[in-house]
Amino acid sequence: MPVATTSPLSAWRPLLDGIALSVAVAIASVLVEPLLKAAAGGRVGVPAVVIALVIGMLLHPFANTVRFAPGMTFCVKKLLRWAIGLLGLRVALGDIIALGLSTALLIVASMIVTVICGFLLARWLGREAGVGALAGVATAVCGASAALATATVVPDYRGKAADVAFTVIAMNAFATLAMLAYPLICAWLDLSPTQTGIMLGATIHDVAQVVGAGQAVSDEAANAAIIVKLFRVFMLLPAVLAVGWWMVREGGHAEHAKVPVPVFAIVFLCLCLLNSLLTTLPALAGVYLPLRDALLEVSRWGLLIAIAALGLGTSMAAMGRLGWRHLVLVTGTSLVILVIVTGGLLALG
Repeated sequence: MPVATTSPLSAWRPLLDGIALSVAVAIASVLVEPLLKAAAGGRVGVPAVVIALVIGMLLHPFANTVRFAPGMTFCVKKLLRWAIGLLGLRVALGDIIALGLSTALLIVASMIVTVICGFLLARWLGREAGVGALAGVATAVCGASAALATATVVPDYRGKAADVAFTVIAMNAFATLAMLAYPLICAWLDLSPTQTGIMLGATIHDVAQVVGAGQAVSDEAANAAIIVKLFRVFMLLPAVLAVGWWMVREGGHAEHAKVPVPVFAIVFLCLCLLNSLLTTLPALAGVYLPLRDALLEVSRWGLLIAIAALGLGTSMAAMGRLGWRHLVLVTGTSLVILVIVTGGLLALG
């Protein structure tokens, strides 16, 4: 009797429609991004990640079917993890060591307090602990990418997708405002270029806005800002693990609580260490650096496709029901990290 076999293609077939739709939305966002920037006179742009999320949410009534659901879930659950893992190639340990102990301690302390305040504000506002985790880690680490990474260890609850979508949009909006406002605050406080770079890198949520804010001041400020920001990106692994453990513990299973170890987090750390080693070997630079750039581009597209899928699975009506408390939450975490870092820099002199 012949034995029935299943081909790899048949296993992927249920996913193809959802993946294709998510890819289409991601491509559309990349095409629309320069058009919106040109329409604004080239001064202000909307990141492709936000455009992809908004387009996806607008298409939610069309995408909310059994046909697209498996592929969209694959993008949000699997592809997202791979893309975040590749972000480890951005970070080199040598740059982190160059920060100095006092600066590193200030950044770590501000991140810890910000994450804790995310939980406390969520409780005070009567929101789910999960949205406090999302806002706290996104603010403390690296904006939208950190929110998506944290979502993988936050237990599912009603409205989680809307909370993730809101956090992604809010982080990008706050980062853009910070890019414009924070250099003015640094000038008002008469901070040195290095202090300015530390302040910008330690408080602005997303990498692109950190670079823009630093370059608006000086090359010295930009270099310091990028190094500090990459140090925060490096802290993504412990932040996600700590939040995942805390969420399990608070779920009423403290005696059985185990630190979740997402594979993407291990990949992130390993690639960070690999990047730190290979960037010190000039003989391999000609091969490694183009490969690293290509993998980081793969990561960028993976994140874009995942956020497009998240938008496709998110109802605009659900977003509208979130209310003012969510806005207060992300505003609160943003102000906390700003006050701690700026106060610490003034105290250190």
